[in-house]
This record gives sequence, structure tokens and C-alpha cells, in this order.
Amino acid sequence: MRRLRRLAHLVLFCPFSKGLQCDQYRKGVISGSICWDLCDLHQVEWRACLSSTPGQQVYSGRWHDKDVLIKCGLEEALSAQAQPDAAPRRELMLFDKPTRGTSIREFREMTLGFLKANLGDLPSLPALVGRVLLLADFNGDSRVSLAEAKSAWALVQRNEVLLLLSLPAKEHTPRLLGFCGDLYLTEGAPHSSSCGAALLQPLLPSALQGALQQWLGPAWPWRAKIALGLLEFVEELFHSTHGTFYMCETTLANVGYTGSYDFKMADLRQVAPEAAVRRFLQGRRCEHSRDCTYGRDCRAPCDQLLRQCKGDLLQPNLAKVCELLRDYLLPGAPAELREELGQQLRTCTTLSGLASQVEAHHALVLGHLKALLWGKISDTKYS
Repeated sequence: MRRLRRLAHLVLFCPFSKGLQCDQYRKGVISGSICWDLCDLHQVEWRACLSSTPGQQVYSGRWHDKDVLIKCGLEEALSAQAQPDAAPRRELMLFDKPTRGTSIREFREMTLGFLKANLGDLPSLPALVGRVLLLADFNGDSRVSLAEAKSAWALVQRNEVLLLLSLPAKEHTPRLLGFCGDLYLTEGAPHSSSCGAALLQPLLPSALQGALQQWLGPAWPWRAKIALGLLEFVEELFHSTHGTFYMCETTLANVGYTGSYDFKMADLRQVAPEAAVRRFLQGRRCEHSRDCTYGRDCRAPCDQLLRQCKGDLLQPNLAKVCELLRDYLLPGAPAELREELGQQLRTCTTLSGLASQVEAHHALVLGHLKALLWGKISDTKYS
């Protein structure tokens, strides 16, 4: 019953969140590329709630004849509804920076400081600051107003937006389409590789789960193509211009794909910068390694002597992805490929420690897997 009430809150209060956003826009506190469409023309159509918890704030919708995802500050809106006098505090909390009188140079410096704290002190950060300023100047007038700066600052606090700005290639991530304050739109949800199978899997014996994936999922060559895209995404996270990123919720639900079976990450909110994960884990009190977990599955060892978490993760991205691909690719794989593919995936799942410490081995395993899959589907309709 509590879960049903929660879901009812999700559906009922998002219009409240939209109203709060538009109120800030009309007061001149915030700005953004879709504020006019959202608040004055009402051209952003809200559809189904896609969240299972209040903090996820995700809705499907339509905008300019496109399917979109709407990400809004629903969690703050729920708090404001519970405490009517909390609405002004949300403004103070989310849109408190920069303050009136802040120069563009000062805004640049505060943005650089935030990025250093979250991504690490990298030589590429000034270029990323430039991207944040371009985002703020959505109307292209070569000026950043206070409302534009407040909106850009609130946006980069959102992990997904920070990732969309930081990752160099957009091929495997959804595009950011527009924003109003900290509410933003991305491309519509890709097809999910879980295909509804995830709902049935807990009810079935393990022997039938692979068959279920084979029956309900795409044909094996298409799965191989999707897997290649996922491996390329892992490579991008490791070799990103703006540092290393960790996948901290490695589930089939996040393995999305387009209508042409190109991999598209379904949810970036649990992809985290290395610096942020280290800051969270380093020195954290623990009894076991399970106490040293960021997100769902970014786990570090627990120093039993000091009873403190270490900053190094037990598994790199590639090892976790290969565990996922073992169940995704082996069912229905061509007979002549199955043994070698299984061996490659087993080798891959044994990778441990920071990827930077096993860089050569990491690259070798990744290269072998990609070559094996590509060799099977290249020069066919599936490529």
C-alpha cells in the first residue's frame, strides 16, 4: 500500500514541480531553452511516469513531435508539498548561486572549482567550463544573465547532465534537448534489452532464464551488435577526456538500443566520476566490503585493521559488463563461437583492481572480445 501511495505521489506532484519551475521562470530567477515552450506555450506534453521511487523524477513526454524524457526536481517538490513554507527554501537551495553581482569571470572560476571537485584536477577542465557557459548562453547572445547562470549551475549539479557534458561521444548516450532551470529534456527512452524478461526471471529456474532471454530479446546477431556498442561505451568511460567514470548500476535494464540495434545507455544517473566515487568511499567506516558500496555495485575493499573503506574499486567496469554479457550473449550464440566466447567472457570477469593498474590487460581483453563479435557479424546485414 505504501508503494502505491508513493507512485500516486509521483503522478500527482510532477505538475506541481512544473508549476514551481514556471513560477521561478516568471519571476526571472531561472531561464532556459524550453521555458517558453514549457510555461507559456504549453508545448511540452507530460505522459507516463517512468519512476519507481520519488527521487528518480523521470517522465515520458512529447515535445516538437519528438518522444522525450522529462527529468524534473520532483523530490524537492514533494518536500515542498509536505511543508508548504519549504518552496522558497527550494529556490534558495537550488538557485542560490551565483548571486547578483557575480562577474562572468567569477562564475567561470566557481564552475571550474566544482568540476575539479567532481572530476579531478584535469588539464581538460577549462574546455568543459566553456561547454557549461555555452549551455548557459542558450540564446546565443554572447552574454550570460544571472538567470542563465543560476540555471546552468543547478543543471551541472545533476549527475546525468554533468556526464552528458563530459563524455566526448554522443553515439551511446541520449542527447540533451533543452532545459528550464534544473528541469531538462533528453531523447526518448531507447528499447530495453530486459524486454520485460526481467519481470519474469525471478520466478523461473536459472536453466530457463537464458532461454527466456533468447525468446524475448533480439536475435543473437543483433544482441552481438548491441554488446559491441556497450563495450565501446566502456572504452569511452575509461579513455574519456575528462577522466575515468564508473558504472555503478550494471543491469540489463540500462542496456538500451535504437531501432537499428545500436547500443544506447538507458540511464546515466548511476555512472559516476572516479573522483566523486573516491571521495565518497575513502575513509568511510566499515565492517565488511559491502559497507563500501557506491550506488548499486561500485564496491571497494574494507581495511579490516582500520575499519575504513579504501578508495580503489574491486572490479573495473569491464569485468561487471562481462558478467552481464555472459547471460546476454551465450544463450543462442552460434555453436562454433560459443566455447571461445564463453572463455573470453570468463577471463574478462576475473579482471580486478583499478583499470589504470591493469591497463594493458584491460585493453587486450576488450580488444579480443570486440574482434570476436565483430568477426561474426561484419559484412552481414547485422553490421
